[in-house]
Parts: sequence; structure tokens; C-alpha cells
Amino acid sequence: MIKLGHLEPLLKAKGLDFDEGQDSNIRLPEVAIGVFSKHLFNSIVDKYHCKEVGRIRNVNFIKRVYILSYKKCKFTIFLAGVGASAIASDIEILHAQGVEKVVIFGSCGVLDSTIEDCSIVIPNLAFREEGTSYHYVEASDTIEVNPKYQKTFIKILKKFGFGYTIGSVWTTDAFYRETIDKIDYFKKMGAKAVDMEASAIAAVCQVFNMEHFIFYYAGDNLDCAVWDARSLEELANIEKKKAVVILALELAQKMSQQDKTSH
Repeated sequence: MIKLGHLEPLLKAKGLDFDEGQDSNIRLPEVAIGVFSKHLFNSIVDKYHCKEVGRIRNVNFIKRVYILSYKKCKFTIFLAGVGASAIASDIEILHAQGVEKVVIFGSCGVLDSTIEDCSIVIPNLAFREEGTSYHYVEASDTIEVNPKYQKTFIKILKKFGFGYTIGSVWTTDAFYRETIDKIDYFKKMGAKAVDMEASAIAAVCQVFNMEHFIFYYAGDNLDCAVWDARSLEELANIEKKKAVVILALELAQKMSQQDKTSH
């Protein structure tokens, strides 16, 4: 049983932690880019000479948060927590520091073997089989994902020559319990992929009136008799994965420009 609370939480996110000399009053750029892959995240920080501005602190880890400059726009960039509860916490902390929109990307498993390795998966609906989202919005089997920016993102994909699949995803928080019967069930329900965050991201952003866009590059294949890792390992097919970064930057730019034109 999960009970949805309707009163104010006792504990609220207060924003980033800071090292000595960092500006504790900083308002982060409104658009944030979350990267699930640590290798990709580090490569972005190095390539774009990102400036460290604070950190997300948890009980047993610290994640550095940066500002990235791209085409005269500034974005917040962070290493996205893997799993529903971790990414929900990240979003709340960043929102408390000024973030209003998030672009989050990483790998997912595919439930359709015709989806090519490292091609792009755009979720439009998530089956809620994790627990976190139920603490944010009323219980339901599914939640809408990416209600905005799909057309904009598809134009970006076509510009850079990326293949893509649009469809529902199965969000789970127990990847070792992706059993054959459950895989068959969610395939019959129309799910194209399995992930661990989409439904929670959508729920948190709904509560805080934030905009979000999530996309994945296809990783392991579950549409087979024997699990196929394909390029799930972080450094496998790394050049293709690095090429995906431009998609997040271009979309973040479009989202940032919308802020400017709306003021």
C-alpha cells in the first residue's frame, strides 16, 4: 500500500550544497540537462569546459553540478540519479535552486527487437511499476510522459539523422525482476521499452509545474529467448552514444529560447 499525502511535507529540498567560495545564493539556469551515463557526463563537462557551481549531497555520495554554455545559452548539467527515487530527489533539489525545465537522457532496454541499438526511444506514456510516482500523484496504471516538445525534438532528430521510436515504456524499479511473463504482458500492453525513471520524472514535474523531456538510446534487448546485452555496457558503442549528446543540447536550447520569447 502507498498512501498519497496531501499536506505539506515535513522535509523539503533546500537546494544544492556548496564548497567554500561558491555562491550559495545562485539561481541555476532554468533548463537542466540530466545525464545517466557517468562516462558521457564527464566527457560533456570536459568538452564544454563546464563550471562547477555546487553539489547534490546524499547520505553516501556527492554529485557535482555544473553550468554549461552552448550557443549563447546556459544550462544546468547534472549526473542523473538512476532509478525513480534517485531522480525524483535530484529534480526536487535542482528545482529548489531555480531549475524549471529538465531534459534527461540515457539508455533503456527494448521490448521490440526491431528497435536498432543506440537508436532513440521517445516515451509518450509510462506504465507505473515503480513506487516513487505514487507519492506525488494519484494512483493510476499509467502517466503521460513528454506532453510538450515532441515535434521540436523530432525535427532535431531528423536534422542530425537519428532513427527513432515513439511509444509507451514500462518503468520498473526492480530490473532483476523483469521476468518473462511480465515482459510478455507489457509487450501486449504496447510498451516499446523498459526503463527505471520516466513515470517518476513525469510525476515530480507535474507536482512542481515543471516541464520535462525524457529520451533514451536503445540498450539491451529483452525481446528474445535469451537476454541480449547489446550496448548496455557503458563504453560499448561509445561513439554512437557520444553523438546523442547534441540532441539534448539542441533541445535544451529550444526550451531556453522559449523562455526568452515568452517574457
